[in-house]
Formats: sequence, C-alpha cells, structure tokens
Amino acid sequence: MNDMAYVVGERVRNYRLRAGLTQMKLAEKAGVHHTYIGQLERGEKNATLETIEKIARALNISFETLFEAMLSGDTENSIAREIYELVTAQPEKDQKVLLDLIKRTVHYRHL
Repeated sequence: MNDMAYVVGERVRNYRLRAGLTQMKLAEKAGVHHTYIGQLERGEKNATLETIEKIARALNISFETLFEAMLSGDTENSIAREIYELVTAQPEKDQKVLLDLIKRTVHYRHL
C-alpha cells in the first residue's frame, strides 16, 4: 500500500497501544471488524475519513490529534517524532527504562 496508509496505520496502532486496547476491543468500540483494524495498522487498507473519525473517537482522541504533525513536512524533527511514537506506544514502566537508557547513552557519549 502507500506510505500514507502505513503512517496512518502506525499512528492508530500507537494510540491503540497507548490506550491499552486490543485490536478486537478497538474494533468493537469503533464499530468496525477487528480484521479491518489489523489491516489498517499494517497499512494494507486505506480508511475513509468517516472510519478514521470513528476510530479516533473510540481511542478518545480528536481527529486532529491523530494527524498532528504528520503532514507538516518537518523532516528536521522526524527522528525525534519517530522516537516519541515508539516510546509512547510502550507501557509506562518500559518508558522509564527507555528514558534511563537514553540518559545513560547521552551521558556516556559526553565523557
């Protein structure tokens, strides 16, 4: 599928994991089939705006939040944004471990 479908799918997955929902539970809350959520997250399906709105509502986020900074073309912070997306998709306990690892790495590199 195209890059946009993949990016949308990644963002849906990240917000779903952050909300602590399974694909099945998100699908139930959004009123779509659970296999559709999987296909969407893998970038295999292009969602309609209506479906994206249902999914955003089910995730308790705004439509705008789901797409924020996605189309800005800001490549300067793309790595930081990718790191943020990866880290925030993890449970808080794992986020703390990752933060500690980053801090130690930065400290080590400045010795």
